[in-house]
Amino acid sequence: MAISAKMVKELREITGAGMMDCKKALETTDGDMDAAIDVLKKSGAAKAEKKASRIAAEGITRVASEGNTAVVVEVNSETDFVAKNELFQNFVQGVADKALASSVEAAGDGEDVVSILDMKADIEDITLKIGEKISLRRFQKISGDVVVSYLHNGGKIGVLVAANGATDEAAVAAMKNIAMQIAAMNPEYIKSSDISAEELAKNREITLEAALNDPYSLPRPILQGLINKAVADKIWSDADIAAFEEHKSGNWNYLPNFLSDAAKAGLVEVAMADRESITSNKIFLGLVDGRINKHLKEICLMDQVYVQAEDGKQTVAAYLKSVNSALVVDKMVRFVVGEGMQKREENFAEEVAKQMGK
Repeated sequence: MAISAKMVKELREITGAGMMDCKKALETTDGDMDAAIDVLKKSGAAKAEKKASRIAAEGITRVASEGNTAVVVEVNSETDFVAKNELFQNFVQGVADKALASSVEAAGDGEDVVSILDMKADIEDITLKIGEKISLRRFQKISGDVVVSYLHNGGKIGVLVAANGATDEAAVAAMKNIAMQIAAMNPEYIKSSDISAEELAKNREITLEAALNDPYSLPRPILQGLINKAVADKIWSDADIAAFEEHKSGNWNYLPNFLSDAAKAGLVEVAMADRESITSNKIFLGLVDGRINKHLKEICLMDQVYVQAEDGKQTVAAYLKSVNSALVVDKMVRFVVGEGMQKREENFAEEVAKQMGK
């Protein structure tokens, strides 16, 4: 059977495959359109299999909601160019809709999502049309009296936030503001009481160790004592002692700029050797507590400064109280495309040369 240009065009519009691939598929099936689609699907599946080892760390997030439930999904592509493709974006929205309808609350790690949402055939189809590895990475669903979603930077960041205690327009508007706060400030917890005792202890140990390894940030009386030991025990050279004497009347935070690497390393050794004495010092413990409290205010949503605060001081907790004291944030989700994933390193010149066969 003669294969017309019209038939090739029709098959290409249906599948999104290349013109020559469509023509060959029609020739193979003697013009049978349905059979040709199957041939291209099988070919696409083979291509998808070949692409399985490639890196897909770009992509977008999308959201879907119904009533008081919402879901956010992340789907990855190999390039940001494809992530901006309308066909890909529509596909990801379809994934979000399917995840919303699923009875599963959350899933991740690619194949689990594909299996849970029964989308193996869909992945093969989109791979055939797009020509890149496409990965369904994860989704999460939440519910509450008020549930709000927010996409930032074209979907590079996807946020869900659920609250209980109110359902009026003011509550919805407040949750939209909170969703933007979550996107911008990346809190890890809603409130400090959500942090386990184990995590708090770990955080304290890290803060303590960091302080000992940066003696120049210690309270001046403690730092002076460490320097006295470094000088008395000949840990510092004469040149470093002279540099200290010359600059000690200035800001001590800048002392490292005038000391040798050996002197700086030596002072850390002195601090570590004097660890027991330093860590029992009330001034030092106050410094550690202050740093921990500052860190908690950064990672706990309720303790963060509300980004739209007119005075630049109002916390998120205070903002919500001003809207409705009964309104309580219950859950939040923040997806960032490609976070924690290996990124593909591209060399444009090499890629062009490769395409030209050089």
